Amino acid sequence: MIWLALHIVIVGALLVDALLRPFRQPSARVAWVVVLLALPALGAIAYLWLGRVSIGRRRIQQLKEIEQSLPAITAQPAAADDALRKVPDRYAALFRLGHSVNGFDPVGGNRGQLLANSNAAIDRMIEDIDAAEEQVHLSFYIWLTDNNGLKMAEALKRAAGRGVVCRALADDLGSRQMIRSTYWADMRDAGVKLGRALRMQNPLLRPFAGRIDLRNHRKILTIDSRVTYCGSQNCADPEFRVKPKFAPWVDIMIRFEGPVVSQNQRLFATDWILATGERVEGSHITPPAALEKGFPAQVIGTGPTVRYSAMPETFAALMFAARRELVITTPYYAPDEQIQQALCSAAHRGIDTTIVFPARNDSWEIAATSRSYYQSLLEAGVRIFEYQGGLLHAKTLTVDGELALVGSANMDRRSFELNYENNILFYNPALTADVRQRQQDYLDASRLVELAEVTAWPPSRRLLNNAVATLSPLI
Repeated sequence: MIWLALHIVIVGALLVDALLRPFRQPSARVAWVVVLLALPALGAIAYLWLGRVSIGRRRIQQLKEIEQSLPAITAQPAAADDALRKVPDRYAALFRLGHSVNGFDPVGGNRGQLLANSNAAIDRMIEDIDAAEEQVHLSFYIWLTDNNGLKMAEALKRAAGRGVVCRALADDLGSRQMIRSTYWADMRDAGVKLGRALRMQNPLLRPFAGRIDLRNHRKILTIDSRVTYCGSQNCADPEFRVKPKFAPWVDIMIRFEGPVVSQNQRLFATDWILATGERVEGSHITPPAALEKGFPAQVIGTGPTVRYSAMPETFAALMFAARRELVITTPYYAPDEQIQQALCSAAHRGIDTTIVFPARNDSWEIAATSRSYYQSLLEAGVRIFEYQGGLLHAKTLTVDGELALVGSANMDRRSFELNYENNILFYNPALTADVRQRQQDYLDASRLVELAEVTAWPPSRRLLNNAVATLSPLI
């Protein structure tokens, strides 16, 4: 009797918590209430593990203290003044929205280069590391002990041997292969400072400290506060040997120079201090000078300690800004209502709206969820393509061939609520044209999905897709 009463009290408390949890969508609240009432014991365990989107009060307090202790980024006057002057009025509000996320202003005077492919991106990163004189800051979600992963480790060791301050941060779950290897210890012995982001704790105790699957999904590399990289690529071979049957992983990476570098530095510094406790002093505070004929850009870094709506707001605002064309690539599509509505609305307004997904996805549940939205998107006039040449992992969005967003964030609830992400928004028709051409390369290797095909799916397939999509608010 005592155990029954205790069980009722626990489930009741969790029901109240689910209903009071801030920023949770009504669909998620309803789903958790149903689970807790239908499966009280299993539901309570699931809710403790997956229902509470929090990194823990102690970590939140630490993060606030870190943010307050870091000096404000001081922009070069020329860069700050130049930024929004070069942005058409119809796009200015997008950069103001970006400012509301991290407090980063759009800064002018930047340059960017789209790298040819994953291997070329790693080679260019290593070239920059080999030329480093002061510091190298690196952060990856996945860092494997494969060809590219070990090349990066060797480059860091060489730089540390020259007296360059090298800091490397890897997510404790995504990069566990590297962290548990002898190569990790070798880097430490060579003088590379190492950090493990969001350390995995005792699984039985972790629910009391925050969700176990809150992850640092960022991909950041900065060198001497003059160069930074942003995109979808992890530190791994495109063959991605931990999941070889989906290979090659097809990614995108852009190399930036200019004042925007300091904004990525600031994200890295915050993550590093939180993970290691070591202060990061020096040149990350003052941005490099604006470059001649550079373009305006802005870092948008989101995560569970930033307002939930930051990333979906950004995606939706970009969709609504389109006047002629909207092209999106994303591997994982499990949208909230505003994303789905914004995408359909773009097509309804007569915008040439295209989205590209991988034909084969390493996450079957996300693939099913994505396809549950196909019919609505197609009926609205959105063109859907499925990439045939591997797992299209690039996260890109271009607006009217002029404005682009690249980075680590997917269009799914995990990127909205659970992952720390970094993206760069920029206005530059020339670089956007390069990204748009890369998107066209993806389209040329893709198959167009027709509405007749989707409506002909058997009821069993539609039932599975819709059932899985219904569960997506829970995770």
